[in-house]
Amino acid sequence: MTSWTANDLPDLTGRTVVITGAGRGLGLITARELARAGAHVVLGVRDPDKARHAVADLPGTFDIRPLDVSDLTSVRAFVDAWSGGIDILINNAGVMDIPAARTADGLDLQTTTNYTGPFLLTTLLLDHITDRVVHVTSELHKQGKIDLDDLDWRTRKHNGMQAYQASKLAVVLFSLELQRRLTAADSPVRSVLASPGIARTTLAAHSRSNVINRLTFLTNAPERGALSLLYAATQDVPGNSYVGPDGLGGFRGSPTVRRQGKAGLDPAIAGRLWDTTTGLVGAVAR
Repeated sequence: MTSWTANDLPDLTGRTVVITGAGRGLGLITARELARAGAHVVLGVRDPDKARHAVADLPGTFDIRPLDVSDLTSVRAFVDAWSGGIDILINNAGVMDIPAARTADGLDLQTTTNYTGPFLLTTLLLDHITDRVVHVTSELHKQGKIDLDDLDWRTRKHNGMQAYQASKLAVVLFSLELQRRLTAADSPVRSVLASPGIARTTLAAHSRSNVINRLTFLTNAPERGALSLLYAATQDVPGNSYVGPDGLGGFRGSPTVRRQGKAGLDPAIAGRLWDTTTGLVGAVAR
């Protein structure tokens, strides 16, 4: 069987795609390929000037808008300024294994960037979305543990890697509960997960885990890692599908539909996490 590549993308003329964190790395590659296929791509980024420079010489149509998913005021401002439909929302922005820090809203920075902010963005934009939401997660969600009594790391001793793993598990559970709600509402919108495997990007450049980027036989080049996002965004896969590389352990390879970890398939925890997160973001004043 021939491996799926970006050359297999369908014609996306007339489609609108919003991608967070698309000014560099996997997000920029994904934006580039979707625009090449004809989509109108909206980049939600923290630094619009850098993003404009990044796409200046690329073919296609791009719209650059300020969006910092770690700042809930920024998320709400992005949503308030939005009009019209969105075919595909790709929640790509993320950080990995960073020191303990609090956002302007007083929330854990890593959890908010990877999960809480995208949760708020997605739920507020949902009435605009017509096709699907793609959540970028990680194989490391399988090592994650959710503490619903301390989702925001206020009472536990902070551990950067554990916080990362937990945030990526939260993303997987978010997709599960979102799809349940969409199905119950007879909505045609799908919630889909994408893991790039271990892609050689700057995401972990500051972390001890960055050593794995030197092991090229275990990792995906960024161009190949982005294929999981492109596949999840454009192919006819069932709701709550988990798209990742087809190689051993999901570390590298070509995109295929895999299976998320067992902890990410617990509907009771997913429902409780939704309620907890709703309360958390609701407690932050507009």
